[in-house]
Amino acid sequence: MDMKEKKLIIVRGAGDISTGTIHRLVKAGFPVLALETDRPSAIRRRVAFSEAVYDGIAQVEDVTAVRIEKTEEVFPVLAEGKVPLLIDPEGKSIAELCPAAVVDAILAKKNLGTKKEMADLTIALGPGFSAGEDVHYVIETMRGHDLGRIISSGRAQENTGIPGLIGGYGAERVIHSPCAGIFHLKRDIGSLVEKGEVLGIILSSSGEETPVRSKIPGVVRGVIRNEYRVPKGFKLADVDPRPGERKNCYTISDKARCIAGSVLELICAYRK
Repeated sequence: MDMKEKKLIIVRGAGDISTGTIHRLVKAGFPVLALETDRPSAIRRRVAFSEAVYDGIAQVEDVTAVRIEKTEEVFPVLAEGKVPLLIDPEGKSIAELCPAAVVDAILAKKNLGTKKEMADLTIALGPGFSAGEDVHYVIETMRGHDLGRIISSGRAQENTGIPGLIGGYGAERVIHSPCAGIFHLKRDIGSLVEKGEVLGIILSSSGEETPVRSKIPGVVRGVIRNEYRVPKGFKLADVDPRPGERKNCYTISDKARCIAGSVLELICAYRK
């Protein structure tokens, strides 16, 4: 059976990095089903198919994802040239659908249940997996010389918790919640901000308002959805110090495209 014609690929996760992989596979002609949680927290929302969980539909560049409620809807949506997205954080639908390949792109930095036995080809992105044991292949997600490297034995680099440098800024780019509460958005993706400018307000259960401020000047590349409930220390936003790169807020990143290319390479090689 020709996998490209008749066999499904299931991608667990539909955040911005995962979306890059889904987009690449769809453009190469593969049928893809995305699985998500019922409360995804992608901050690069303009380039994440996970937004379909909330809005019912999400378009990234020239590919559209549509939320479905049951597996019977998968193939009718694929026939429309769109990506079906199912809320199935535990991956229960995988055994039912018997895909040719499963890609774990949750990027949880640990294995949330993906196993080699799920498909003839299993691929995991980033740390938390051992290639050859948990899955068939692991793809490096750490920025640097090895980004996108295909690992057939062993593990990806452990997460350092330190964002990669952009425009000379690393940790300063990423904003975390100073307290728990409900986030109320003030400056959305694509907004130009100054250092110290308020990106949003966190309203605690006691009614106290805590401002969330940008640490650097730049453009808001990503920010959590309005009225999202967050714990203390939760990743809320990403500010790009290059204001001239505003268009990047709405297109798949270089990192996501690099990783996607490695996934596509493995799947194409498997078909031979």
